[in-house]
Amino acid sequence: MSHLLTVCLLLLLGWFWLDSLRAREIALGICQAACRQRDLQWLDQAVALRRLGLSWRSEGVRLRRVYRFDFSEEGTGRRQGYIVMRGLNLEELSFGLPEQVSDA
Repeated sequence: MSHLLTVCLLLLLGWFWLDSLRAREIALGICQAACRQRDLQWLDQAVALRRLGLSWRSEGVRLRRVYRFDFSEEGTGRRQGYIVMRGLNLEELSFGLPEQVSDA
């Protein structure tokens, strides 16, 4: 019985690792595209996991990951944004910048 438990635990650990890699790759692509769309310089071409937890919604339980990333507006300053992934889906993306309002 203990061998079966060990195998199940290893399979669960493998699933978690692969799911985390996939979520990170999706977050990288979203950050890159969002920075390009807003004419921002994406620094380090990386995201860093800041928080990991569970999220309960009507669709069920999903892993909720919060990643931090760095960007620059003019290439001199360094600012931080964050992206929240619920499972493999984007929940929130924030640059912490004010919304651009065009003059009338």
